[in-house]
Amino acid sequence: MKRGIHSEYVEGKVKCGCGNELTTPSTLAKINMETCSACHPFHTGMQKYGDTAGRIEKSERKYGKNYGIKEKQTKS
Repeated sequence: MKRGIHSEYVEGKVKCGCGNELTTPSTLAKINMETCSACHPFHTGMQKYGDTAGRIEKSERKYGKNYGIKEKQTKS
């Protein structure tokens, strides 16, 4: 490695929007972020899944059940 061209590596303090703080090696001394593993829905188990079946039924009611399905052409 060349000397004098690399950033200084320090213990950086990471602060989340929920108030959680942790330290990690970084080139920045302070890091602010919106979500962390303590408050992110994926890690807390509060993740919600979309209602796919409801969307399909809604489009079937609006456009008909066979909308977008091409019929097979028969050779005469």
